[in-house]
Amino acid sequence: MVESPFLSILALFAVVLLVVVTGGISYLTLADWRDRRRRDEEKRTTRSATPKRR
Repeated sequence: MVESPFLSILALFAVVLLVVVTGGISYLTLADWRDRRRRDEEKRTTRSATPKRR
């Protein structure tokens, strides 16, 4: 059975697309995690810097 070059190209394209999408999702997840950490750190420093009111 001879494999069609079209199917080989299509399979390669599918693998490349899978890697690109997975990399994009990983990047967005990492960026969200970093931003959340930065926001939480800012909240902690702001909360500790403001005097308590009675």
